Amino acid sequence: MKVAVAGCCHGALDKMYETLELLQRRHNVWPDLLLCCGDFQAVRNEADLRCMAVPAKYRHMQTFYRYYSGEKKAPVLTVFIGGNHEASNHLQELPYGGWVAPNIYYLGYAGVVRFRGVRIGGISGIFKSHDYRKGHFECPPYNQQTIRSAYHVRNIEVFKLKQLKRPIDIFMSHDWPRSIYHYGNKKQLLKMKSFFRQEVESNTLGSPAASELLQHLKPTYWFSAHLHVKFAAFMQHETNSKEELPKATKFLALDKCLPHRDFLQIIDIEHDPSAGDSLEYDAEWIAVLKATNSLVNVTQSTWNMPEKNGLHAKWDYSVTEEAIKEVLEELNHNLKIPCNFTLTAACYDPSKPQKHMEPVHTINPQTTEFCAQFGLTDINDRIQQAKEEGSVRGEYEEEEEEEEMDSTGSAEEPSEYNTDNSGLSSINPDEIMLDEEGGDEDLSTCSVDPSPDHPPDFSASFSDIRIMPDSMAVSSDDAMDSTNEELEKSGVSKQVEEKSLNDRPLKRIGGSENGNSGIKKIKRRNQAIYAAEDEDKTE
Repeated sequence: MKVAVAGCCHGALDKMYETLELLQRRHNVWPDLLLCCGDFQAVRNEADLRCMAVPAKYRHMQTFYRYYSGEKKAPVLTVFIGGNHEASNHLQELPYGGWVAPNIYYLGYAGVVRFRGVRIGGISGIFKSHDYRKGHFECPPYNQQTIRSAYHVRNIEVFKLKQLKRPIDIFMSHDWPRSIYHYGNKKQLLKMKSFFRQEVESNTLGSPAASELLQHLKPTYWFSAHLHVKFAAFMQHETNSKEELPKATKFLALDKCLPHRDFLQIIDIEHDPSAGDSLEYDAEWIAVLKATNSLVNVTQSTWNMPEKNGLHAKWDYSVTEEAIKEVLEELNHNLKIPCNFTLTAACYDPSKPQKHMEPVHTINPQTTEFCAQFGLTDINDRIQQAKEEGSVRGEYEEEEEEEEMDSTGSAEEPSEYNTDNSGLSSINPDEIMLDEEGGDEDLSTCSVDPSPDHPPDFSASFSDIRIMPDSMAVSSDDAMDSTNEELEKSGVSKQVEEKSLNDRPLKRIGGSENGNSGIKKIKRRNQAIYAAEDEDKTE
């Protein structure tokens, strides 16, 4: 089956689907499934825009609302994860995943589904160490802190995914797994993005949580976005025993959406011809959700997941075949995800703008139904209950003393996860980054030029096969240059580099007054947005 993989969509659904239609007309290729690796921006109205962590000048309605209202329908089943520029209030309604519009499915904070026998997993958001061990406590209306922390990855989601034992075919994350750049063409990456050099050489670029998942899950494919550059790597994993068959992961990071190039890739994936065309629940994942339900935390208190360290009565929450069988029996062996999308907010009306619409905390009926069916905690309902009791608020307060946790976790014990700072600490002129100390000054954007109009290049750049040790140790050797023969063997094909109709270059903002493209002085934590003409020329 053919799977299209997109990078940061940034709400440009019309352009994304138009590109697929153009590909079909020119090359008679149509995907069975479209995956998007974050920054999807499922914005329904003006209130949603206020919940998106971008400076005001980047808050544009784009075209998702047309699919939400039913005016349009996605022409191909679309599955996506969240990034760091999302309508967080909308996605928060669906912590376990669900339909954001007909034929468009969100995987939730973390999730696993099946399509035509292909097992697809993902984790939403980006890694930030200061929020990693907190619960999902945020809710709209957000303040300057919670609008950011709402999309930060939490340790409970990583813990759940690490309970999986069955093989994963495809996995998605928004930010890259840390160290992945050492298993591809590192020289070419640094040629295109020279400002990554310090983080690459110090091995601090990317998410340590995603790196842990990569080591544990060993999926056949791993797709990411976030850094707005195309990059491929091929990693052969170390086996744990002589009986275990060698496993390898093909990693691909996609560029941002149209009109930029390299944002879309078509890949041939082996599938089960006897499987249906519906999106399905994954029985093992449902069983893991049931097993870990007692670990749900909706407070700001930091704590660690259960570990085998003598402090917990239970630390292994992986599920047995019997537990998986029970899930199948509960569903009468019908794993089809119900098409139960419902509107939960007013839809944007261009003729009647409502600039002062305020976001509200909403309980989505899809989540209510899902939790009732499988006996799970509705996180949003729990947050609302806690708010009413006065124990949780949507605003940051002064840090209180952390309470002692029960046998399921501890606030004092060291975490098994690496909690070093990650993400995009480099200055990346193509990525929108916010000053976490508040304030949107010193923010600008780069010009976006239309892609050249030519047929897709049926190749990618997987190269430099290396054994990946458990520690994700860094090799001092630079990655080898790719060859066409290596690319053809990778299984990735049909790179889409098409020009969208009626695309207009965006005006460059920022830079010095005399027109030079020098770097503006920026705050310590606001390290990414400024004009970078020289870097644009290298792409």
